[in-house]
Amino acid sequence: MSLKDKIIPSRMPKHIAIIMDGNGRWAKQQGEERLFGHQHGADSVREITEAAVELGIGFITLYAFSTENWSRPQDEIDGLMMLFMQSMENETPTMMKNNVRFRVIGEIEKLNEHTQVAIRNITEKTSKNTGLTLIVALSYSSRWEITNATKTIAQKVKDNLLKIEEINQDTITDSLCTKDFPDPDLLIRTSGEYRISNFLMWQISYSELYFTDTLWPDFKKEEFYKAILDFQSRERRFGKTSEQLK
Repeated sequence: MSLKDKIIPSRMPKHIAIIMDGNGRWAKQQGEERLFGHQHGADSVREITEAAVELGIGFITLYAFSTENWSRPQDEIDGLMMLFMQSMENETPTMMKNNVRFRVIGEIEKLNEHTQVAIRNITEKTSKNTGLTLIVALSYSSRWEITNATKTIAQKVKDNLLKIEEINQDTITDSLCTKDFPDPDLLIRTSGEYRISNFLMWQISYSELYFTDTLWPDFKKEEFYKAILDFQSRERRFGKTSEQLK
């Protein structure tokens, strides 16, 4: 019996964020170059997206490439971008078939023009879809995002569009690139690392955190179901006591 059969539909997380880690180590275990791991990691993206559609999950955010990743060897960066482009183009028909809406968050301006055009085209093509929203964090980091939001708010104050005393948590939330999405209920990190790595730091304030030793290329549907079941076993109090929830 699949773990999927144990999942309680009424307690499904609405938004799951995933730090996809371990491609390089997986490739090394196979005696291959790092890009080989990224290629097989793309298979996991496809499988987890399919699982999310089947479960009726509303949002999935995948940490694909951080701003810090620009410091990696150029050949790996070039290979990653090429792989991303190929994956987007290959998966667009499936996204349309499965009613998936595609979005990208991050410092898109740092990407080459060809990649930017492809992102805009696929975003527009899938914009009317109403099922799962698949969000890819590309050239993204929380520090960049929060810094950018601060600049946006400061400019509004300078232009007399906003008073300092009017600034609150909602002002910041509405200035982030995730403003159109709910905060994640569950954050998954693969590969046995126990850190957030500059990912959605504002948004995961009350997210449940799930860490697994499984490397990303080996993270398939059953591992995904295991994370959801773990989430469903937890009591989410949001600052309240257990007695208050009851």
